[in-house]
Amino acid sequence: MNTDQIIAQATEMVVQYGPRLIGAVIVFIIGGWLIKMLTTGFGSMMEKRKMDESLKPFLKSIVNILLKVLLIVSVLSMIGVEMTSFIAILGAAGLAVGLALSGTMQNFAGGVIILIFKPFKVGDVIDTQDHLGTVSEIQIFSTILKTFDNKTIIIPNGSLANSSMTNYSTEEKRRVDWKFGIAYGDDVDKAKSVIKRLADADSRILKDPELFVAVSELGDSSVNFAVRAWVNQPDYWGVFFDMNENIYKTFKKEGLNIPFPQMDVHLHNNQG
Repeated sequence: MNTDQIIAQATEMVVQYGPRLIGAVIVFIIGGWLIKMLTTGFGSMMEKRKMDESLKPFLKSIVNILLKVLLIVSVLSMIGVEMTSFIAILGAAGLAVGLALSGTMQNFAGGVIILIFKPFKVGDVIDTQDHLGTVSEIQIFSTILKTFDNKTIIIPNGSLANSSMTNYSTEEKRRVDWKFGIAYGDDVDKAKSVIKRLADADSRILKDPELFVAVSELGDSSVNFAVRAWVNQPDYWGVFFDMNENIYKTFKKEGLNIPFPQMDVHLHNNQG
């Protein structure tokens, strides 16, 4: 094949496929812009309808992926790629990729299960797989937690959907438990009265269910009280820490001793 034939063939291909290629590029650029606009509009629509925060990023990702797949298929058909053959190849490739990424598909299925059954939502405090934190985002393949010391934990949805999990935000009320001790010989009734007085002075502690105070254990070094109070969920840690501090200060003022572990050692002088 000489130079003239090569140039002629190249010219023919440019004439035949050039307009299609240019049109495909234009459609691809405009389509990408439209997809961005549609995704943003879809997000705004979900905001107006006040949809669950957990669903928003997941649905936006799904819509974005589907629109991009449609755009790519449309562009390839404009170039002249046979869609029947392309779909067959895509199906075979999808099967191979699905087998290779079985773990990823499991995470996707886990994300769907989480969004359908809603064991937790964005903003909930959960404890799972040795991680405690606030759910900041539920994505297609993973869930993102923010710990209380501001670390980001990414947990695959597959393992999350199939493991035990504690949700601290489900119930409106939580029970706060304390264990306080006084020295042997101190006045038990006085200690109970002080504990009740401090609890009654804290408006965050609910009256119903009522406060529970009882001697729970005669320990090695102390007489221990079990104290249980109910609070609204957001007040849990504030009440817990404040009561500890108030007990320490007030017991000292009231002449009640909080003992530390101790041991009596008796020495016997055996003469013989």
